Amino acid sequence: MSTRKQLKSLVEARRGLIVPGAFNALSAKVVEDLGFKAIYITGAGVTNMWFGMPDQGFMGLSDIADHTARIRDAVSVPLIVDADTGFGNALNVRHTVRTLERAGADCIQFEDQVAPKRCGHFSGKEVISTEEAVSKIKAAVDARQDPDLLIMARTDAAATHGFEAAVERAQKFAEAGADILFVEAVTTPDEIRALPRRLVKPQLMNMVIGGKTPIFNATDLGELGYGIVLYANAALQGAVAGMQKALTVLRDVKEVQESSGLVATFAERQRLVNKPEWDALEKRYT
Repeated sequence: MSTRKQLKSLVEARRGLIVPGAFNALSAKVVEDLGFKAIYITGAGVTNMWFGMPDQGFMGLSDIADHTARIRDAVSVPLIVDADTGFGNALNVRHTVRTLERAGADCIQFEDQVAPKRCGHFSGKEVISTEEAVSKIKAAVDARQDPDLLIMARTDAAATHGFEAAVERAQKFAEAGADILFVEAVTTPDEIRALPRRLVKPQLMNMVIGGKTPIFNATDLGELGYGIVLYANAALQGAVAGMQKALTVLRDVKEVQESSGLVATFAERQRLVNKPEWDALEKRYT
């Protein structure tokens, strides 16, 4: 079964599939190695880790396409790719779908913010008109060459127009052909519980650690009927915390031992990047 068909089956089961975010090929390999069934290539993570900048629209199509291709080569599980606003109008969205589909995306997510977009849990967001947003989703659906490629439609309208307006907009995205719906930055448990009852298509609930949405256990979200439970930047925040701890010890103590528990072992690092397989290939070809 193709990775696109795998993802469709997992999402349609609506059992709260936990999908961690990855920001580069190594983080994606860690996610897969731990047994997760899908990976989210996070625009915020790429922006933070690649540029050292906040999630405010600095990432471009070539950046996310390059990361998608590298991650696709590194792992075998389905990939959901964050394409921000599609990097322009409906025609740009069409080009974005073609580019990311070639790069190996199994699902492409588009949002309805005004460009330049910003993190869904930042203040100061604005959204484009419903009509323009719907046209971009239609363009995305029409652009895919593989019918198994999934299109995810995200709305940030809850922050600017209210919860009811966000639900109405998400429903219009479904009517335009979106396969998965994503109502971003809801702020109450009641809103989280209401969405699966209000919208027919499978949905993603975004658990932003430290963000505006209350954290729910993924099992509970699965029982509510969510298809995906996204932790887009758990790996990123964990990596930052790990680097800070290890480097603080290095700064203060002047050394870091492998036995400290602060770092992965040298052997584990080599295992994750498949060094034994490369050694075998080297012997085969020399």
